[in-house]
Amino acid sequence: QVQPVESGGGSVQSGGALKLSCAASRLPYRTECMAWFRQPPGKEREAVAVIDHSDGSTKYVDSVKGRFTITRDSTADWFYLQLNNLKPEDTAIYYCATGWRVKNECRLYYGPEYNFLGQGTQVTVSS
Repeated sequence: QVQPVESGGGSVQSGGALKLSCAASRLPYRTECMAWFRQPPGKEREAVAVIDHSDGSTKYVDSVKGRFTITRDSTADWFYLQLNNLKPEDTAIYYCATGWRVKNECRLYYGPEYNFLGQGTQVTVSS
């Protein structure tokens, strides 16, 4: 059985926490930038957080700042998204991706530089 690229999703109540994992080694492209995206029901996919593998610098979309934390291991085989103080509006399918810098930065943007392989992991937050 093929292991999923993303894992760790689930159903929690508002205020709960989850930790998502991404098997980056299974993604076929460069890992300069590691990012998490999400797609709420009926909405477009959006970038949530990105980490630059070279220096560990991070960026977050405003709606998750202070609640979500992106990290990676030193080998870049895995990276993670810790989701704290979850809200119903965080309900979405979460996807991970790797890619390359654009104009020397890892963009917090659903752009062509990112490559996805997994089916995503569902996060459902109830009020």
